[in-house]
Amino acid sequence: MSQNHDAGAGSGGPGQITKPHAALLARPAGARLAYLREHRFLLPVVKRAAWSSLVTARTLTGGAGMLPGFLIVGGQRCGTTSMTRALCEHPALFNALLNQEVHYFDTGYGRGPAWYRSNFPLQAYARFAARAAGAAPVAFESSPYYMFHPLAAERISRDLPGVKLLVQLRDPVERAYSAHAHEVFVGCETEPFERALELEAGRLDGEVEKIIADPSYVSFSHQHHAYRARGQYAEQLERLERFFGRDRIHVIDSHAFFTDPEPVYAGVLEFLGLPHRGRPAFKRRNSESRVPMSNRTRNGLEEHFRPHDEHLARWLGHEPSWRA
Repeated sequence: MSQNHDAGAGSGGPGQITKPHAALLARPAGARLAYLREHRFLLPVVKRAAWSSLVTARTLTGGAGMLPGFLIVGGQRCGTTSMTRALCEHPALFNALLNQEVHYFDTGYGRGPAWYRSNFPLQAYARFAARAAGAAPVAFESSPYYMFHPLAAERISRDLPGVKLLVQLRDPVERAYSAHAHEVFVGCETEPFERALELEAGRLDGEVEKIIADPSYVSFSHQHHAYRARGQYAEQLERLERFFGRDRIHVIDSHAFFTDPEPVYAGVLEFLGLPHRGRPAFKRRNSESRVPMSNRTRNGLEEHFRPHDEHLARWLGHEPSWRA
């Protein structure tokens, strides 16, 4: 029986097409064309091109956009895309242009603050568009690598004082399996799941240290091959807490969001201090069907995550849904 799981997109930011799709480019021409047709690859490419042109023009002309009032920082494959789309329906909320993951505070920080601001609507436009909401406009973006990147939290706290963070979490076993399927789909992974798990420690060895030593360094494996490590949520939440405190972090259980989205959505609006304006269309985004995970692999992952889930339960003050 196949399993359908929603998740946020998170394979890489705009402009990162060539490297993530090296496996695609290595295929014969006929196979590449079939892949493009089957997976509707051309639309994202066109959107990225339009996005890049628009942001470049805004940066060069000094058209400064809003700065975000909150960020969806992760986790990857935990429903961030679905939450983003739901929040975009609120008349006072404005996502980054073309709904792209900006990836500024992780892999794009060298582009500078003017580039970052050019990703968002102009303040005058947002004020006009938000009049019906009876609330001040708020910009936001969703880049699920922020939560895991070792330098992103410090950068965000320095550049966006007062910003609030949304964090979405799901069963880390299912998250790992979903992440692998996604990385295979976008051409960033060529190994089967079990082999990718075996390779993970070696692929990630020393990568955090390299990122810290050289902030301009972009680690492909740290971003795309951290199947277990990204599901070790408590250590990532503790890093966020050091920079933002608990009161500026709102944790969402993705299972609760997809089981009964309305109270979860209402809790997000309350956290953001926004009025409730209508009911968005709650839809699963980026869900993919795949064969079930083997019992042996599942049992091994559950054993790996047990102490990390216990750590998470202590941080949350309650058991996460996959352990309750």
